[in-house]
Amino acid sequence: MHPFPTSPAPADEALIAGLNAPQREAVLTTEGPMLMLAGAGTGKTAALTARLAWLIQNRLAWPSEVLCVTFTNKAAREMRDRVGKLIGPAVEGMPWLGTFHSIGARMLRRHAELAGLQSNYTIIDTDDQLRLLKQLIQANDLDEKRWPARQLAGLIDRWKNRGLNPADLDAVENELYANGRGQQFYQLYQDRLKALNACDFGDLLLHVLNILRTHRDVLEQYQSRFKYILVDEYQDTNQVQYLWLRLLAQQRQNICVVGDDDQSIYSWRGAEVANILRFEKDFPGSKIIRLEQNYRSTPQILAAASGLISENSQRLGKTLWTERHAGDKLRIIGVWDAPEEARRVGEEIERLEREGAPLDQMAILVRAQYQTREFEDRFITIGLNYRIVGGFRFYERAEIRDALAYLRVVAQPADDLAFERIYNTPKRGLGSKALEKLHVHARRRGIPLAAAALEIADTDEFPARARNTLLALMRDFARWRDLAGTVSPAELARTIIEEAGYTAMLQAERSAESAGRLENLAELARAMEEYETLGDFLEHVGLVMDNDAADDTEKVTIMTMHGAKGLEFEHVFLPGWEEGVFPSQRALDEGGLASLEEERRLAYVAITRARKRCTILHAANRRIYGQWTSSIPSRFIAELPEEHIDQETTLTGGASLWRAQWSEHSDPFADVARAQPSRTMTRGPGWQRAAATAYDPAPKRVQEATRSAASFAAKPRSDIAAGSRVFHDKFGYGVVAAQEGNKLEIDFEGTGRKRVIDSFVKLAE
Repeated sequence: MHPFPTSPAPADEALIAGLNAPQREAVLTTEGPMLMLAGAGTGKTAALTARLAWLIQNRLAWPSEVLCVTFTNKAAREMRDRVGKLIGPAVEGMPWLGTFHSIGARMLRRHAELAGLQSNYTIIDTDDQLRLLKQLIQANDLDEKRWPARQLAGLIDRWKNRGLNPADLDAVENELYANGRGQQFYQLYQDRLKALNACDFGDLLLHVLNILRTHRDVLEQYQSRFKYILVDEYQDTNQVQYLWLRLLAQQRQNICVVGDDDQSIYSWRGAEVANILRFEKDFPGSKIIRLEQNYRSTPQILAAASGLISENSQRLGKTLWTERHAGDKLRIIGVWDAPEEARRVGEEIERLEREGAPLDQMAILVRAQYQTREFEDRFITIGLNYRIVGGFRFYERAEIRDALAYLRVVAQPADDLAFERIYNTPKRGLGSKALEKLHVHARRRGIPLAAAALEIADTDEFPARARNTLLALMRDFARWRDLAGTVSPAELARTIIEEAGYTAMLQAERSAESAGRLENLAELARAMEEYETLGDFLEHVGLVMDNDAADDTEKVTIMTMHGAKGLEFEHVFLPGWEEGVFPSQRALDEGGLASLEEERRLAYVAITRARKRCTILHAANRRIYGQWTSSIPSRFIAELPEEHIDQETTLTGGASLWRAQWSEHSDPFADVARAQPSRTMTRGPGWQRAAATAYDPAPKRVQEATRSAASFAAKPRSDIAAGSRVFHDKFGYGVVAAQEGNKLEIDFEGTGRKRVIDSFVKLAE
């Protein structure tokens, strides 16, 4: 027997007329803590909206006595609109319906003085935050190149998401920045914000949490005010949001949270799936209502997704079902390489379009942004309209535009727009005043900016440091221009990205975003492998960039799996289901078993975006960072129930069918796939459970070593090793101290230790 009474007799049956039995129960059980465990496509928004309207319509609370929290402004607007259609103007009296941060800001305005602020405080954005941190770093004699402001900003955001003030940092957290100065800089930053009467987004909740913890009267005021608390997407809450909600709900315990532990995929933003898993422990006597009837997908899709997610141990458990007809099984397609993957998807989309399926109802969901490049190029070739959702097209991303600008200046020294973009990227100490002087000199002489930079470097117009910087940059361009005639466009790009300091700049940021940008740059170099000359590639890019179909035309959607959460499409294509791509090797390396389970939840989310058909693709080979590597299918493919999948392989190039065997996952981080050329584990007609090393010996590129994402390393020279005496045109004579791929650490006689590419040195006589 549930210890809390249910709501009185309904005043308006129309509010719940269209709901199924569990949804109605979630609306009518108004008293006490409740977890609405809502699977994908089960109508949780309809239930949550009806519950909110029911509370107000039946006068269980005034609109101002209900706290309803969402994660996005869009979700808050949708909730307000839906409730308004049910209860009319009364929705206008709901000041506490909004996002965590908007409600936190409202509370903080009322009690700003308790946080050391005035009520007219300013909320700073990311750019202002970075500028402020850079000022603090400079003022405290710290090398910003070694300890970037962006890295510190990421750490501070993480600490605030966990509800940690500067004094709360332990020794491990303190060591994460500037060799034990993390706490110092966090405190300096908070002090500076208070002096400016400002706060960042993280403060909107952290300050309020601190106030509620230290001022009992304020806490009791809000506990008394909020008769009911409703929370959407509870599985995405971070620690500070969780602590904030728990404090507010302790007195009345009339808290209803809606979420799905199987769709918790944002740990990199600070979300903690443990919050929803321990709800019953936090609120003893709570009721769990499972919404399991799916209104989106076919039984085949649901059964496949449910079989996959059942491999996770950290979950509450539910079984999705639907009244829809069975539909098609999931298609698993094995292809030879990524270009064939893109061709195959393009052909499938064109076939569906001929059969009358609208392009707007088709989506390609990728694990990493760099995967979109292959599809964009293919769709441009065949004239298929597409849109990139939640990000830029591949060639429009900032790091790609920067790299292309370098290449354009190499190919055409008179390209002033390209030169202007990168003359101070990465930072070289050349500001806007330097650029203005370059423009003035260029106009006077009627020459390009690059030529003006070369001339002005020989004058006293700039300080010595700026002159030397300009001269070094122009020498670099001259060297790269000479190199362009002797190496492939791809190798040229890798060299420029490395020597210009762009790789080092991104590595120094030490963030997931910078790691993704490095992957994109590696994919750019990989794309250039297909072109004989730099000019051919730049012409191709120009055509791609010019492809901008009218917004009102139907387009295929390309986006990441993370960005697709909450969306649905008739036809979904999921490429790149190979070990190392998905699940992401970087995620596994950083998070171990917890990250593996989150990657599996991401796979579950991706599959359940499909209403009608879902197609998964994996490639036997993939060019990663410019080198062919052999691939085995994702472990998630092996975990899909065989009765709900159709598998086909379309390998080309005369390759033998790959053979391998998955372990039984007793240790998921052992060697999960080992070559088994003479042994095959079958799972039904035509199914090879996993893949792997039996390849046709041609081409030999398949057997080359994988290139590192961070260093763009090429195959090292065999005639150079540690201890070799070498000569470099710029640094002179030196002795090789260490070798990593094609990168050498050399102790030069005149300039000390330098890191150079081995192709730019020769053995000393």
